[in-house]
Amino acid sequence: MVAAGALGGALTEDWKAESDPLVALGNGDPKPFEAFVTQETPTFLAFFRRLGAQASEAEDLTQDLAFKLYRRAETYRAEGRFRAFAFRVARNLWIDRVRKVGREPRRTQGSLRDDMPSLLYSLPDEHQAEPGAALEQREEAERLLLALAHLSEDHRLVFELGVMQELPYKEISEILEVPVGTVKSRMFHAVRNLRSTLKGESGQADRAPHEEGPQ
Repeated sequence: MVAAGALGGALTEDWKAESDPLVALGNGDPKPFEAFVTQETPTFLAFFRRLGAQASEAEDLTQDLAFKLYRRAETYRAEGRFRAFAFRVARNLWIDRVRKVGREPRRTQGSLRDDMPSLLYSLPDEHQAEPGAALEQREEAERLLLALAHLSEDHRLVFELGVMQELPYKEISEILEVPVGTVKSRMFHAVRNLRSTLKGESGQADRAPHEEGPQ
């Protein structure tokens, strides 16, 4: 399975080297929060895009996230890691959006390729990997993203938070407001369904060159 980093995965947390961004903002120091917004905008753009938002919607949601976090600075009390709090707010924004306008149709192979720059923003370039390896990694990522589009909303969120963002089960349970056991169950089914989908696609690809029409 392709590494999370190749799909725009876990936050870098450079902005958190000294303090929680919202705690610092509430104390009059905006620099950590500004660094968070600058560094992690691509992460949340990709997060919303993988969940199904169109490009313009992902931009709006990411901007809304920054505004919501900023407005909470005065009343914010740090409980756990800031990244978990940020993803909880992002998840709630996404759920509100789905309730209002519904989920986007599943992406086709063609539309997914058109969206690759916003979905995969940290793939190695020619200076970081051999061309063949970079192409193979991109193809693996494309297959995974297509498979993710077939998961249910609950399973996709758990996979996104647990695998792509590398959050522990406890934090995921807090973000989704469900028991840890439910998180584990959803992750199990998400991974099983992804493996089934990817295996099916691989099998079709293997058979395709040998298939012939009626003579």
